[in-house]
Amino acid sequence: MKKITLLISAALLSLVNTAHAGIFNFTGNIEFHNDVIFTHFTVESDATNVRVWTDSFMSATNFDPITALWAADGTLIAQNDDNDDINPSTQTYYDSGFALPTLAAGDYIFSVATFDNWATSTNLADGFIFDTQTPIVLSEWNQPANHLNMGSFWSVWVDGVDRAVNDDATNVPEPSSLILLGLSLLAFGFRKVKQA
Repeated sequence: MKKITLLISAALLSLVNTAHAGIFNFTGNIEFHNDVIFTHFTVESDATNVRVWTDSFMSATNFDPITALWAADGTLIAQNDDNDDINPSTQTYYDSGFALPTLAAGDYIFSVATFDNWATSTNLADGFIFDTQTPIVLSEWNQPANHLNMGSFWSVWVDGVDRAVNDDATNVPEPSSLILLGLSLLAFGFRKVKQA
């Protein structure tokens, strides 16, 4: 039984190591009106149908987001406000993001800021418009589009990429992590059955 478990584990682990193009979701809360959330992701080979989006707004429950896509060197690729067509099943009217029919292999950064905190230039190192402002607790800030008492929750989705990380988030595990967890539980279950 131990050999069977090891063979199954090795076979599934090889599938995990060759898996590509996953979907990742990160969530968290911002504290201030000038906070910016950064999600880093990697495309290992030229890709089609990559999508990055936020579904944080929740029909005015939370802040109105602005999203931007950056190359690894900090060059702005695109900036967007109000595009809820990326994933209409979860997005509401002020959410935004990008559907990318083609994306070259490489590393990228997806940023989410509060409306009207646009990037100050086409270089990420130059920051955002609100960077020099005194931070205002989000619930006390009168946001131009959403006014007072908005929620601080944010949610970012990255689909069709090989890896994604966000240091400010509660990470929903990658599919490969879930498979490894399942393998461990399966092996533990086989061992318990054999001992019984």
